[in-house]
Amino acid sequence: MRHLFIILSMTLILSADIENGKEVYAQNCANCHSVAMTGGMGPDFNLVSYKRKREDIVKYITSPSTTFRSFGYNANAMPELPLSPEDIDDVSAYIDSIQPFKEWMKK
Repeated sequence: MRHLFIILSMTLILSADIENGKEVYAQNCANCHSVAMTGGMGPDFNLVSYKRKREDIVKYITSPSTTFRSFGYNANAMPELPLSPEDIDDVSAYIDSIQPFKEWMKK
């Protein structure tokens, strides 16, 4: 089962365009989320990349107003963004790529 998860994860990463994801980030996310620990209204994506699995990132981007409580947040300021499924896939791959080591890897 673990090997299947790894293969599935690699397939998602290989199908995503991380460079486009970086552009999507710059155009839609950078006003609130930094990638250099410089602050912002939302959490820095270094922390998001370290703490969250890619599928969780996709879930949050897709519907922040209905998922924020399951992520342990008391409130949500993130708007529903008019992104295509491809852009969501790409930006989630970009965010996931920021930190190569993940919190869940320690378990």
